Amino acid sequence: MSFKHLFKANLNWTSKQNPAETTSKIYSRTHQIKIKGKPILDVSAAKAFKGDPQLYNPEDLLLSSLVACHMMSYLYVCSQNGIEVLEYTDNAEATLEVSADGSGRFTEVRLYPKVKIVNTDQIELALELHKKANQLCFIANSCSFPVLHNASCEGA
Repeated sequence: MSFKHLFKANLNWTSKQNPAETTSKIYSRTHQIKIKGKPILDVSAAKAFKGDPQLYNPEDLLLSSLVACHMMSYLYVCSQNGIEVLEYTDNAEATLEVSADGSGRFTEVRLYPKVKIVNTDQIELALELHKKANQLCFIANSCSFPVLHNASCEGA
């Protein structure tokens, strides 16, 4: 049985262009994303693309989505296998390749989950479950680039 869920986001942008500018190619990259019932996200382009470095950018948000989704999938499979997770951290990285024509794409994401569990006898299984979590991760399943894992695990 499958289920479908609809997610909605509203993007608002207005030109903050200085009327004195002589070119129409200079636009603010700052905008807001609103999701009903949640705080507004102030977003811009990455600094490399003339955005505001103080704000989140789409690349940050994509990587954040992958990291969070993998963690939630991982905690789910751990609970299904009787593994009690005490801590979970990740210092993920994403590689973006930009072509000469200005187009670009992520070529890979690397997750570095570091997990602490209660039972040291389950470390091998806990490490193996990252593969199952990746298979279940909604966001990873939606990506056209590899999501690699370099996981570590220790007992309490």
